[in-house]
Amino acid sequence: MAEEYRLEMENVSKSFPGVKALDGIHLKVRPGTVHALMGENGAGKSTLMKCLFGIYKMDTGSVKIDGQPVVINNPDEALHLGLAMVHQELQPIPERSISENMYLGRYPLTKIGPFQVVDHKKMNEEAEKWLRDVKMNFDPRAKLGTLSIGQMQSVEIAKAVSMNAKLIILDEPTSSLTDNEVEALFRIINDLRDRGVSMIYISHKMAEIRQIADDITIMRDGTYVGTWRVEDITDEGIVKNMVGRELTNVYPPKDDYRTDEVVLEVKDLCSIHDRSFQNCSFQLRRGEILGFGGLVGAQRTELMEAIFGMRNIRSGEVRIKGQKVEIHKPDDAIKNGIGMITEDRRGTGILGVLSIADNVGISSLRNYTNGFMLDLGKIENVVQENVKKLSIKTPSSKTQIQSLSGGNQQKVIIARWLANNPDILIMDEPTRGIDVGAKYEIYQIMIDLVKSGKSIIMISSEMPELLGMSNRIIVMCAGHVTGDLESRDATQETVMQYATQFNQ
Repeated sequence: MAEEYRLEMENVSKSFPGVKALDGIHLKVRPGTVHALMGENGAGKSTLMKCLFGIYKMDTGSVKIDGQPVVINNPDEALHLGLAMVHQELQPIPERSISENMYLGRYPLTKIGPFQVVDHKKMNEEAEKWLRDVKMNFDPRAKLGTLSIGQMQSVEIAKAVSMNAKLIILDEPTSSLTDNEVEALFRIINDLRDRGVSMIYISHKMAEIRQIADDITIMRDGTYVGTWRVEDITDEGIVKNMVGRELTNVYPPKDDYRTDEVVLEVKDLCSIHDRSFQNCSFQLRRGEILGFGGLVGAQRTELMEAIFGMRNIRSGEVRIKGQKVEIHKPDDAIKNGIGMITEDRRGTGILGVLSIADNVGISSLRNYTNGFMLDLGKIENVVQENVKKLSIKTPSSKTQIQSLSGGNQQKVIIARWLANNPDILIMDEPTRGIDVGAKYEIYQIMIDLVKSGKSIIMISSEMPELLGMSNRIIVMCAGHVTGDLESRDATQETVMQYATQFNQ
């Protein structure tokens, strides 16, 4: 007789110094289903999955797979029990082949004389078979680095399938994917579900949960809230159970704090690369949230990185408060009162192995020197002030930033720039991978900043966010500025029209 549950986790608790991350959690996943795991950042979702996968040792609790009690001490044991995990932050080896990445740590071997060597022929043949199995016709000999993030994720799923995984954990799998890549991922998920594979799907995107999940478990502050069939709970019910309160407005009340002062003017900026941004011009006023919209490939990020000194330009100029400035590196931008929160929080935002205090202070160390020495007391005061102001959940400023949730990591990065007191803050996808409650908090921080006279440029791929938070929206398509709209006059349709003007 088939077991009622593929996975049962009962009464799971886990504590770290100064914080109880999990307190009596229950999770039951049915065979051949997609089980959504939801909760605010810091709710304990990733910690629970790391306990399941043997990365963390739980303090209390039990695990059953197909009705059989198991003890999982490390990821290798998890793999042998049929568990696989596709992490939110992929860790590819881009210069090695697709097949080598798939078979890392378990290469097929063959003997040549007295030596054992990797059997590349067998490895490539098997990799090709598993890639076809998830309908991805990649050359297994190609370098992994030639693929997009979405394609790399498909390779990770093919790797899980090749291990005969019966339960696959997908942690925020669509946070960096295009719409087409999301569709391809969902086709793979549906195919695996039809074959009886179970999946735990961690996401904050309500529309995705409706489209792909069968069941949903909600966690809050390290505790178990409840489990529902997806059709039995409304979106409002999901949000209320996640945050513990009614969230009637997705965006805080937004007044117009703009003045007539132009704090940043970009004139005819051109990249040194012909296929990147060309002849881009716009103005940013004091107290303004200026949204940047466009499709993937519109070159919005590349334009902002050039303004911040991370990319070279061929021609054009940047003026700050009417004065032309030369920005060749990020330090030049910082000295001119510009800060930038990058899109890739893990890759170019946080310094994962350093403390919260180090991450906050890194951009403004020149402000906290005492002769030739750093004034650690001053830095600590600034850190504590921002931890309180931004409601960062952490036991200590000495805590490594990589142990925080995504939303709290993002707040630390915002605190880094607040400590530097910039006039202009560029925020590239500021709420990517962040739950609805933490999003609201970051939106409120943004409004407080412009109310105090700061100016913000916000790149966002989420249309409701773009319309809900911006005073004005610049739209880009294929490297060109195609639209400049007051947000009160903009609709999703008009933004999309400008975003698809490829004939510029």
